[in-house]
Amino acid sequence: MIDRWMELAIREARTGASEGGIPIGSVLTSGRKLLGAGHNRRVQQDDPILHAEIDCLRATGRLQSHAGLTLYSTLMPCYMCAGAVVQFDIRRVIVGESRTFEGAADFMRSHGVDVVDLELDVCYEMLQAFIHESPAIWYEDIGTDIQQ
Repeated sequence: MIDRWMELAIREARTGASEGGIPIGSVLTSGRKLLGAGHNRRVQQDDPILHAEIDCLRATGRLQSHAGLTLYSTLMPCYMCAGAVVQFDIRRVIVGESRTFEGAADFMRSHGVDVVDLELDVCYEMLQAFIHESPAIWYEDIGTDIQQ
């Protein structure tokens, strides 16, 4: 069973896809309280750094401290987003999957972040369908040449 926060992140990912963007979603929580939610808007906003985690943090707004918070993401965060996790001292990251993209799990762990990979097929299948339909956008998003 998928918990409600990951369900919300998945809904955010689907919203991004329905807008013509990359289906990755994220939410930030404090215990039972939702602080913010977002999805990848790179395509929609023509913004190279508007990944789901960054969109989520922007939606959350300013906080005195991020310590003790949990970030959920449907995909393992990249180094840019992992840098934000470390910078803001977010101590726990729960991801839907990392088969599609390994991301920066080791980087976050090396900075004391508890990283949990749920290995959810629903997250994997959503991204695989997108990559099949829009490979150029996907490889642009992860900063890799499509020819590799």
